[in-house]
Amino acid sequence: MTIHTDHPFLDPEGDRDPGRRLRGRLGGVVTLWTSGSGASRAGLTVSSVMVAVGEPSRLLALVDPDSDLADRVREEGSAAVTLLRWPQRDLAEMFAGTMPAPGGVFAQDAFEDTLWGPRPASATTWAGIRLEDAHELGWSLLLTCVVEHVEIGDDTDPLLHRRGRYLPPT
Repeated sequence: MTIHTDHPFLDPEGDRDPGRRLRGRLGGVVTLWTSGSGASRAGLTVSSVMVAVGEPSRLLALVDPDSDLADRVREEGSAAVTLLRWPQRDLAEMFAGTMPAPGGVFAQDAFEDTLWGPRPASATTWAGIRLEDAHELGWSLLLTCVVEHVEIGDDTDPLLHRRGRYLPPT
């Protein structure tokens, strides 16, 4: 067994996508987007997110156009968006598809149904959003969503992501 100091599947330096490398250096809070209900729920960890303040405010996100979440948000027209916290980093990995989730991702935590989609019961800050527009942009699907509901909690331990790693709260 070999111990790697870098990710073992990382592309060689000259083959790395410059846009992706720039995005990784911006960093930000990791969000969990969930939509649907019952057996037709879907979720995805998303860190490419921006808030456009206005009347009403909008939440923009870049997601994988082939993801179950992209399909579900387009079908349902809504989603719940949770700002994840440091203790939820395994949940983030499971919804990203990079860690096993025995029984499925929604079996890994308690979820509460909302008008917009399921959200982790332990969520301190989350938003209910309504899809306004979805179109492909680059290799992603840009979701432009109207913010309909916001709950703000005490976010003393946000799950931050920068350069492919989670940063512990300071």
